[in-house]
Amino acid sequence: MTSTNPSVDHSLAYPEPPASPMWHRGGPKARPLTPEERQRNQDLLRLAYRPRKTAA
Repeated sequence: MTSTNPSVDHSLAYPEPPASPMWHRGGPKARPLTPEERQRNQDLLRLAYRPRKTAA
């Protein structure tokens, strides 16, 4: 006869792994975009979302 209780979940006995460093938000802040970079992004978005001409 065994002395272990089969209804006990032994996986809960182990500690959780350490949290990923990606979860912490104390890292360096992103630099703001320059006006030229912002204009380029806007131009690229306009180009990507413009209606396409269909061949008739």
